[in-house]
Amino acid sequence: MQLEIMPRKKRLPAGRAPLLLLLCQLVRALDVPLDLVQPPTITQQSPKDYIIDPRENIVIQCEAKGKPPPSFSWTRNGTHFDIEKDPLVTMKPGSGTLTINIMSEGKAETYEGVYQCTARNERGAAISNNIVVRPSRSPLWTKEKLEPITLRNGQSLILPCRPPLGLPPPIIFWMDNSFQRLPQSERVSQGLNGDLYFSNVLPEDTREDYICYARFNHTQTIQQKQPISVKVISVDELNDTIAANLNDSEFYSAKSNRERPPTFLTPEGNASHKEELRGNVLSLECIAEGLPTPIIYWIKEDGTLPINRTFYKNFKKTLQIIQVSEADSGNYQCIAKNPLGAIYHTISVTVKAAPYWIMAPQNLVLSPGEDGRLICRANGNPKPRISWLSNGVPIEIAPDDPSRNIDGDTIIFSNVQERSSAVYQCNASNEYGYLLANAFVNVLAEPPRILTSANTLYQVITDRPALLDCAFFGSPLPTIEWFKGAKGSALREDIYVLHENGTLEIPVAQKDSTGTYTCVARNKLGMAKNEVHLEIKDATRIIKQPEYAVVQRGGTVSFECKVKHDHTLIPTITWLKDSGELPNDGRFTVDKDHLVVADVWDNDGGTYTCVANTTLDNVSASAVLSVVAPTPTPAPTYDVPNPPFDLELTDQLDKSVQLSWTPGNDNNSPITKFIIEYEDAMHEAGLWHHQTEVSGMQTTAQLKLSPYVNYSFRVMAVNSLGRSLPSEASEQYLTKAAEPDTNPTAVEGLGSEPDNLVITWKPLNGFESNGPGLQYKVSWRQKDGDDEWTSVVVANVSKYIVSGTPTFVPYLIKVQALNDVGFAPEPAVVMGHSGEDLPMVAPGNVRVNVVNSTLAEVHWDPVPLKSIRGHLQGYRIYYWKAQSSSKRNRRHLEKKILTFQGSKTHGMLPGLEPFSHYTLNVRVVNGKGEGPASPDRVFNTPEGVPSAPSSLKIVNPTLDSLTLEWDPPSRPNGILTEYTLKYQPINSTHELGPLVDLKIPANKTRWTLKNLNFSTRYKFYFYAQTAAGSGSQITEEAVTNVDEAMASRQVDIATQGWFIGLMCAVALLILILLIVCFIRRNKGGKYPVKEKEDAHADPEIQPMKEDDGTFGEYRSLESDAEDHKPLKKGSRTPSDRTVKKEDSDDSLVDYGEGVNGQFNEDGSFIGQYSGKKEKEPAEGNESSEAPSPVNAMNSFV
Repeated sequence: MQLEIMPRKKRLPAGRAPLLLLLCQLVRALDVPLDLVQPPTITQQSPKDYIIDPRENIVIQCEAKGKPPPSFSWTRNGTHFDIEKDPLVTMKPGSGTLTINIMSEGKAETYEGVYQCTARNERGAAISNNIVVRPSRSPLWTKEKLEPITLRNGQSLILPCRPPLGLPPPIIFWMDNSFQRLPQSERVSQGLNGDLYFSNVLPEDTREDYICYARFNHTQTIQQKQPISVKVISVDELNDTIAANLNDSEFYSAKSNRERPPTFLTPEGNASHKEELRGNVLSLECIAEGLPTPIIYWIKEDGTLPINRTFYKNFKKTLQIIQVSEADSGNYQCIAKNPLGAIYHTISVTVKAAPYWIMAPQNLVLSPGEDGRLICRANGNPKPRISWLSNGVPIEIAPDDPSRNIDGDTIIFSNVQERSSAVYQCNASNEYGYLLANAFVNVLAEPPRILTSANTLYQVITDRPALLDCAFFGSPLPTIEWFKGAKGSALREDIYVLHENGTLEIPVAQKDSTGTYTCVARNKLGMAKNEVHLEIKDATRIIKQPEYAVVQRGGTVSFECKVKHDHTLIPTITWLKDSGELPNDGRFTVDKDHLVVADVWDNDGGTYTCVANTTLDNVSASAVLSVVAPTPTPAPTYDVPNPPFDLELTDQLDKSVQLSWTPGNDNNSPITKFIIEYEDAMHEAGLWHHQTEVSGMQTTAQLKLSPYVNYSFRVMAVNSLGRSLPSEASEQYLTKAAEPDTNPTAVEGLGSEPDNLVITWKPLNGFESNGPGLQYKVSWRQKDGDDEWTSVVVANVSKYIVSGTPTFVPYLIKVQALNDVGFAPEPAVVMGHSGEDLPMVAPGNVRVNVVNSTLAEVHWDPVPLKSIRGHLQGYRIYYWKAQSSSKRNRRHLEKKILTFQGSKTHGMLPGLEPFSHYTLNVRVVNGKGEGPASPDRVFNTPEGVPSAPSSLKIVNPTLDSLTLEWDPPSRPNGILTEYTLKYQPINSTHELGPLVDLKIPANKTRWTLKNLNFSTRYKFYFYAQTAAGSGSQITEEAVTNVDEAMASRQVDIATQGWFIGLMCAVALLILILLIVCFIRRNKGGKYPVKEKEDAHADPEIQPMKEDDGTFGEYRSLESDAEDHKPLKKGSRTPSDRTVKKEDSDDSLVDYGEGVNGQFNEDGSFIGQYSGKKEKEPAEGNESSEAPSPVNAMNSFV
């Protein structure tokens, strides 16, 4: 029988049956005692994603319990892992834990893979999770030469980090050469990708040591990037040069536009998408540039940000939501503002979920012939798939068990026998992860046994709960009874509570609860019992508490703390000062009941607490000590006034009375006003209300009264220090009754059923009733009929129901108050409606217009208003994808619903899937619900363009051929017609050669290109096509093999004699030309340029030639070579085979890393036109030249 205990209680009925516990089957499993036969249970295992330190031995844990003790085996990458054949691998005795000795020899990479442990005995086999073992990696930065960056004051800047990929990913931070953190602010901050962003640069940003560091925590190593040099040129420096060479209009245009509205540095565009898994931290980032520096704000478009889970990082540029759930999906908007404008970016967030347990399967202990079930329920997004295994084998191919029946997420067992014992595994998986749980079925026949120690003594303080344990086991599941006393009288009183784990609870223990209690467990195989003892102790009390004391400086003070306790318990008395220990000072003396402080100082003032502790309880009491200076000449006492007194009522009329009083002492601060309050002893006894206020010069007040109120009054005086205590209450004064002055408010008429009208109102309070016998006259009639008013008088309630009304008819309603004296004034008339019913008619003439492959427009005719039978809420479209036009075997139909408010007769259906078959119907909606559905309408969406091929790999390179392999698009969105392959060679200067276009049949997934050039890099562009057009492309690069014979015949030209001679002759010729030019210059000869200059009187006013280039930086730095940049040196296709967009096109970094862009002395950019090429970066990972001391960095991360 299944031993599972729900954490709930059963209360015993009084005087009806003995205390009996009958545990049901579908409850939480108890552990089987280890001396009984049981299948294996995995108790400890390594994590699923196990990243190891390659410098230490690998330990993969697998511990299990069972009887007999289980044996262990392992698989690696899905096949048996023979441990005995590998001398470096050992298994811990009595355990499945593996130790791989790689410190003596071997490499961690050799043992990278997926491991799974199996623990097996005669009753079954339990398996561990798939443990993915990977060594941590902390690669070095590739060496690169970073050109200095020069830019104007106020421009934006991005310093790229691009750390090497490590496992796990590194932590990024920026420091200088002195290992000091670079200051960050709203203007300068580090992005989530590690890059350093400047919204605008200032002259103080000039430095030569911007260094990006990557810390790999797993191996405690730090790598650093080459320092980046940044120089910021101020506008003043520019103006001096510009003013000397430009006219007024040119000078104005050359000035830097210092202020500008924001633009986003990251992310790009107006919208982006972010996907995150449930339970993770959602991090959204927006970084903007502009001048002045923009401020970032965040909102959620369709809701509010969760208060307790939302945090802002990086000067509010990063929004983080912890423990993200599906409810956090939606559109988040970041807003960048400065005085010149604002920009917006919307991030659409989708929260997916790896599987998580709703109900994990629990161990079953059944006796022969019993029934039970294993339940495995999990949720996730997308919904996880549930699969079962038996003893580690898929249940479909496991040995058949006639007692077992599988029903989806449940295995039902009927009439089990001992051979039914096994370990079952439930696997819940989706694309984001999996859950694996072991649960055994153990068929046993065992008499009851009590697991709680015999003669356990429980001691409890009186008036507190007592819990007596009775842990048990047996199969079939035993029943539990409790008895008290030597005669074994059954417990029949209502003061006991029985927990389903066998524990007896006495909620409020009394002295007579003391005694011996017996727990008895029975099943058909036998009986077991156990005795425990309960003693009830008196509570510890402080009968003399320390009292507040005021002592002069230098005096002595004594606090008393007298304790009464149970004579069998020994208390300890502890004194505390301000919740801490007493000062270690001889002036503090503690004896049995007293604390004495001698020679009191000012800092001795505070709260002193006496704490009495026993082994069962504790109690405390506190008092405050105030230390004052020796008494000087008394100073005036300033305080709130004393309360007024001697209140008297005179001139008592029906609706007024005069109140007089005598003021109390003003305590040296004049009274500014008196506050008068009243109490209605008849309707709200004990509740005081504000009546009026009068000047502090008055001692009488004329008070207005209401009918039928039993008044009492009190007065408070107010001065500059505050309000006095209230005076004593005046005598009571009961005013005469009168008819009500007002009628009920908030009158409404709404039907709760199709044939009724529920009239509600807010009743008058007792003060407003004005007399006894408060009632209400409720009147109603149909608005559009000629009927007379129907009226009924009801008691002091707030609702009346009119039955037998027609469905959804407008009514006129009024509610009038009355009492024993008379009626209130005529009430206002309000309109209501009788109850709604479901609409009777479906919308007609439903038409569907397919707009494109993902959007359709639906039109319908409105239903007649009378058929709606309620308030029109709108129309609701149900639509579902019946089946795909390319996949006809859909198992489940997921219906979607769109509601259009009000009387709209058309709507759009977005987000449809291309090339699909859809069905829809339309229903009208009122306040009661939906009407009948219109006839189903079907429509088909046309084909769309496919997604990119799922993968593209290049295999088997030879001297003149390359073979391409690919997977079709994951979303074809139609029938694929063909593939298009384009490719072109890339020469040694990274220039692209002619593009070759090739069409490939749609049924191919492999293609070999022949007659290619040897030792040549090719770039490939590959995409699929449907009738709707071409899809997204995927790119790849590859190199044909080198012809080693030809390479061996190549000669290094620099070592040839004829080449060396030629270079020497050229150098000599250049030297002779330089000498001739120098001689002519010294003789004062004129050059053509000089003659040209002499022909003009004032060279200062000559217009500058467009090709002069002197101010090229200020004219075209941000626009040169935008569309035709050469390939960057050292570029490689990313490991995920996707093409990543580089930094923004107007960044100076692009030129610095592309073709070695440089600046002339005048600042103009010449890198695009220079033929100079930098040395290729070295292959592999090389260490950076700057030092990376780990100990110096640990404090920064």
